[in-house]
Amino acid sequence: MHKMNAVVKKLGAKIIMGCYMFNLVLSGATMGAMTAVAATPGSVVINEVSWAGSVNSSNDEWLELYNSTGAAVSLSGWKLKNNGAVVYTFAAGATVAANGYFLIEDSESAVSNVTADAIFNMSLVNSGASLQILDASDVVIDTVNGAVGAWYAGSVTTHATMERKDAGAGDIAGNFASSTGSGALASAGGAIVGTPRALNSVSLAPVGAAAVKAEWSAANALPNDIVKLTVKTENVSDLYDYGLEINYDPALLQYQSAAMGAFLGNSGAVATSFQSGLKGGVAGDLLVAEARTLDTKVGVSGGGKLFEVSFKVIGASGAATVSFANSSFLATSAADINVSMQGASLALGAPVIAPVTALVAAEGAGRYQIKLSWTASASAPDSYRVERQDAHGNYVILGGTVATEFVDQDVVSGGGKIIPGVNYHYRVSAVKGAGVSTAAEISAMDARGIRGDNDRSDLVDGRDLEKLARHFAETDAAVGFDALADTTYDGRIDGSDLIDIGANFAHKY
Repeated sequence: MHKMNAVVKKLGAKIIMGCYMFNLVLSGATMGAMTAVAATPGSVVINEVSWAGSVNSSNDEWLELYNSTGAAVSLSGWKLKNNGAVVYTFAAGATVAANGYFLIEDSESAVSNVTADAIFNMSLVNSGASLQILDASDVVIDTVNGAVGAWYAGSVTTHATMERKDAGAGDIAGNFASSTGSGALASAGGAIVGTPRALNSVSLAPVGAAAVKAEWSAANALPNDIVKLTVKTENVSDLYDYGLEINYDPALLQYQSAAMGAFLGNSGAVATSFQSGLKGGVAGDLLVAEARTLDTKVGVSGGGKLFEVSFKVIGASGAATVSFANSSFLATSAADINVSMQGASLALGAPVIAPVTALVAAEGAGRYQIKLSWTASASAPDSYRVERQDAHGNYVILGGTVATEFVDQDVVSGGGKIIPGVNYHYRVSAVKGAGVSTAAEISAMDARGIRGDNDRSDLVDGRDLEKLARHFAETDAAVGFDALADTTYDGRIDGSDLIDIGANFAHKY
């Protein structure tokens, strides 16, 4: 175990999408610095453990602490124990914010898009370990997996983290589960199945708790799209003013404008002052504030839209996430409100569309037909794309359909001309907006008819030989190429097709 220097993140630094709690106790409407206080057992807990690393590396280990109290807690001189041995001592000045998170990573790249609060060379064995945090007086504040058995949750197969359900429920197996979270990236850009510095995916959030939530106007966006971010509040009491700092990636999004919502001003019935602008004029940090301007300091309760922000998409791929910095607050006329804040993530590029399933191919109702049918994509696509492999191995689009079936026959442009006994290869994709799913593939043939019956008279005779002779040596690149004479389906009318006529001459279907 190697002792490394702690890396402490400054208050208000950018973080990736998170949901955390604020409870700054103020005098009047004046904001002041939050003073860290001493902790009691259970007030700060080991909230999430990435003991299996990531899809990129088994060394992508990290763990997260959570402060369940309404005041900041000083971690100066605290210790982390692994199977009873002190493996890390927190640096002087280390602090976890009220209802906030403290992220410890094996290396800064273990979670490549979320900044660590501290870094040290940890080693969490896959078979299980007991973890403890102790304060500067060696009082045990929290224990996880105290019996030193297998980890309560998490997966060495999917690399899902082990998440705590309830900060107050203690060190019991039933209080932990494997994460289903997403949005964070591992050392080489792989997806982390976990929620570093964010609300656990299995968290038992209090019903009816006050919240601020950000929501994108779309699930996906392409470069040059204008997207809207709506910020709303739920279950607040006596809201008089707010000040929110929104962090976003300026390499992916370009700030356009912010517009006031109707909630605080009661749809214009109450006078308010609304302000917005980039912090220090630097892209990436947007400050938005609004306050009622009344002689009688009365707030509003309930929930509604606080404001809307417009961004232009300038990134071509990745996830454009927005989060609320620790300086953000909602307040009554006298004090801050205890409120959770949840950011949002916008996928850039074409959306991922669920593929079709249960693809079936069979002879159609009539001869020289192949019918395809499938189970609809779970993504409710706009249409389906059907392709057939040509004589050169390239897939050619036969057409699109909103139905979950398609018949390849002569009336299909670029399709049809089915030769009996030839195995045709198809693929079907779901299409939604600019997105196309991965293709489901299948092969089928129509065995009805006679190879060499180039005019489809159900008899191989002199007319079929004449038809072949008139196009002999042509390839499918020639104008007027007769696909029916290409009975070997190789893109050329030659001796191999003549063999089919000779083998079946005078045969009748």
